[in-house]
Amino acid sequence: MFTKSLTRNTNTELCIDLKTILTSDRRAKMRKDYQGVLTRDGREHYTFIETLPETATRRNPHVFCGEFITVTRWADGSLHPNFKPTKIGGKGFNLESYAFGVAYEIREALKGLIEEIEG
Repeated sequence: MFTKSLTRNTNTELCIDLKTILTSDRRAKMRKDYQGVLTRDGREHYTFIETLPETATRRNPHVFCGEFITVTRWADGSLHPNFKPTKIGGKGFNLESYAFGVAYEIREALKGLIEEIEG
């Protein structure tokens, strides 16, 4: 039976000042992922420092990695769920648990990512 628990802590900070220190762009671009460190250095002030040059980042980074699926974000900003290899029909395989696990992970992955895109 599928009993894996996924915890995701989401929070929306309103009316903040964000200073970005980027190496690949002058200003942050819409829907582009940046790898770096976000620091809260005041009550309503944050600083983001990009840590790796653009050439060192993954082409399609994983934005969710579960037991059954991964979700990647392509350069155009679209999200793509991918199934992980699973031995279907082998000894100990339970179809209902597998289907429930896949559905649960897709829901959890997209729940946080869709809110992020629409918000």
